[in-house]
Amino acid sequence: MASKFRTTEISDPRFESDNLRFITVKTSNLKGRGDICLFVPKVELSENTPLVVLLHGVYGSAWIWSQKAGVHRTAQKMMESKEIKPMIIAMPSDGLWGDGSAYLPHNTLNFEAWIAEDVIAAVKENIAEVTNNSPVYISGLSMGGYGALRIGAKYPQIFKGISGHSSITDLPQMELFVEEGLENYKQEDVNNESVISFMQKNKTILPPFRFDCGKDDELIEHNRVLHEQLKTANIPHIYEEFLGKHEWVYWETHIKDTLRFFNQL
Repeated sequence: MASKFRTTEISDPRFESDNLRFITVKTSNLKGRGDICLFVPKVELSENTPLVVLLHGVYGSAWIWSQKAGVHRTAQKMMESKEIKPMIIAMPSDGLWGDGSAYLPHNTLNFEAWIAEDVIAAVKENIAEVTNNSPVYISGLSMGGYGALRIGAKYPQIFKGISGHSSITDLPQMELFVEEGLENYKQEDVNNESVISFMQKNKTILPPFRFDCGKDDELIEHNRVLHEQLKTANIPHIYEEFLGKHEWVYWETHIKDTLRFFNQL
């Protein structure tokens, strides 16, 4: 099968540690290269192993979920204890535009297609156990939560489950975090910026989804608004609030909720 990418680099198993691999591909969506940190667990994997796409927030990159939250070690322990079935976790960069790309198409680059198409294709090309029959899930934190909720709702045919932690729920909230002006991110159709618009549009075909937020998080009221909008629209979902702020200790703890949720699906 021909590769989707002009060039692909994958790390050498001799030098990998903690079952983390790295893939770099050149893609027209980024007009350059994109990085993916990949956790391939040290357990027996079968054909059609599930794939979790895990998105980072502003200022981050492909390494940050593993090196600031240790998500790979958490997942490995959960698999070894049989709390969850084996799954592979892909942690891509957001395209590294400005303080954060918001996982939207803008400035002649398509950060949305990078996630929804390229990342999944790159994993399938390089990891034999991930196939066209593998269920694919999407999750993320903060800006990555926005990406997961919005892209997951926009492409329900691709993703079997969605989860967000401390999520930005609409584009204007990016102003809380980034230096770049909102005009950079604006879409021709304002509905393309909105989580709730895609959830309402695809209401009857949405995959199961959940989201949570810390009670002392600056995004808590925005998450509560989304929860109320979903209730008003009669869109089934799980929303939870926990103690905590917009910080890594919260995400390190609650990524377990996402992995359990995807495991149930």
